[in-house]
Amino acid sequence: MKQIEYLVVGLGIAGVSFCEQLRKHNKSFVVFNGGEQASTAVSGGVFNPVVLKRFTAAWEAKAHLEYAIPFYHELARLLQIQVIHTLPVYRILKNTEEQNNWSVASDKRELSSFLSSELETNTNPEINAPYGFGKVIVSGRIYPSQLLQKYAEYLAMHRQYHAEAFDYQELTISEASIRYKEYSAKRIIFAEGAAARFNPFFPKDLIRPNKGEYLVIKAPNLQLSNLLKGGMFVIPLGDDLYKVGATYDREDTTLEPTDSARQEILHKLKDMIRCAFEIVDQIAGLRPTTPDRRPLLGTHQQYEQIAFFNGLGTRGILMAPKLASYLFDHLEHGETLPKEVRLDRFS
Repeated sequence: MKQIEYLVVGLGIAGVSFCEQLRKHNKSFVVFNGGEQASTAVSGGVFNPVVLKRFTAAWEAKAHLEYAIPFYHELARLLQIQVIHTLPVYRILKNTEEQNNWSVASDKRELSSFLSSELETNTNPEINAPYGFGKVIVSGRIYPSQLLQKYAEYLAMHRQYHAEAFDYQELTISEASIRYKEYSAKRIIFAEGAAARFNPFFPKDLIRPNKGEYLVIKAPNLQLSNLLKGGMFVIPLGDDLYKVGATYDREDTTLEPTDSARQEILHKLKDMIRCAFEIVDQIAGLRPTTPDRRPLLGTHQQYEQIAFFNGLGTRGILMAPKLASYLFDHLEHGETLPKEVRLDRFS
């Protein structure tokens, strides 16, 4: 039996963020990752501190942003790849009312460091934005699929990674530890995203999968270098390729791309851009959302050795690094988790 301190299940952005806490604090751990694909892998990878529908700050946006950006730069150094690219979001303004609302929002204390107070005039003839743009100045994207692949390779190189689905039937819980296959660990961390709905230890009905779909298009004439937000996000990928999305569907929990999502994306995209484009791909993932749209962190009601890190929804890229530090400090030092994210708020 191999003795370790932590066993982590799942390697989306939650799993990576928690593993980094373990690595930095010299904790022994292994990861099991298989089964349903992490939503992080198919996401747009955008980190943005502002709710662009209402011009309000995301929950604890400043603290999360200040932690996340150095975190991703450090990951880039560890993995020796480009992980993060900071670039502004240009939010298409629909009318003079939105122009005024943006100006008011940019003067608010909690938003002034995120939003440019100067409205941007549209100079790109291929973008439909007669009222210009509001500019988010502290935003950007990571490269999620590359990050997850390289991080898994890094763990595998150190014999800490098992590319296989977790078998709940093989988990044995004793008074002071857990056992799984050849491992005995102090704790197990489930960071499974939407796949937690199949976990018999996870509190029932707290994870609500929300399907999101993207199109990848090729648009040589668009010539867009920043993130563009209208009815959808348009995310530059390089080589005239753009990822466009995403949709929201709480009913369909399959990972199959749908024609209805394709048509919704195309309808909204054609309101945003004028140039011709070619559809290259369509991809789908399941976001792990919760009843109150806040993350879920904490331990099992009966077994302290089992902990959960889930419910990151649409803001996982922004929030996961800081939340992982909260969970680590809670488990290792007994620090209290913020009430907004505590799993027991639903008890």
